[in-house]
Amino acid sequence: MTDAIRLTDVTKTFRIPRERRDTLREHFVSILRPRHYDALVAADRLSLSIPHGEFFAVVGANGSGKSTFLKLIAGIYPAHEGAIEVVGRIAPFLELGAGFEPELSGHDNIALYGALLGLTREEVRTRYSDIVAFAGLEGFMDQKVKNYSSGMQARLAFAISMHADADVLLVDEVLAVGDTQFQARCLASFERLKQEGKTVVFVSHDLEAVARFADRVLWLEKGRVRALGRAAETLASYREVQP
Repeated sequence: MTDAIRLTDVTKTFRIPRERRDTLREHFVSILRPRHYDALVAADRLSLSIPHGEFFAVVGANGSGKSTFLKLIAGIYPAHEGAIEVVGRIAPFLELGAGFEPELSGHDNIALYGALLGLTREEVRTRYSDIVAFAGLEGFMDQKVKNYSSGMQARLAFAISMHADADVLLVDEVLAVGDTQFQARCLASFERLKQEGKTVVFVSHDLEAVARFADRVLWLEKGRVRALGRAAETLASYREVQP
């Protein structure tokens, strides 16, 4: 089985200013004073591969580097060191409303977001009703997206992603948004993706969902691999240290 994703010694570091300069006055007062930064290593020499067709989950405490891991794979963040290889078309669901134009309607944003994910106009047209039904937003498609709640934006973005025919899907905490009906549709989609042999990288704090779907689990801690292995074994170790 060939790899869909491969990371080799990948490192990503952010520079965090030690002092905040929120007001214009603070900027002028400190303009001649050098600014000092701390280094936050969000990915620390990560090396791993994810084969085609694997449902791969990532767990860890807040700030452990999970979302950064997805954004590196998606190409949103460039790695400072190392190499990332991805084979196939990616459909990322990483941030609420990312890729949406707030002044356009939900209807128009389906066309826009679908195009970003590689769908043709005809594919968007034929899948439109299914996308809207999945998101549960039948009565809101003529409204501007800027008037949507964050949960509504997330549901619409995920619905489009699920209909994009991507080879690799990157999913960040989708089960944290929406009502129980939407979450049930998400879980049903995960079942379908596994049956179709799609590659899925899934970040979640919902350990029951991780245990249900994941073939392997990566446990990140401060940007490093704390554990990587079969889902049951890795989750058992992870649960032991949870408060």
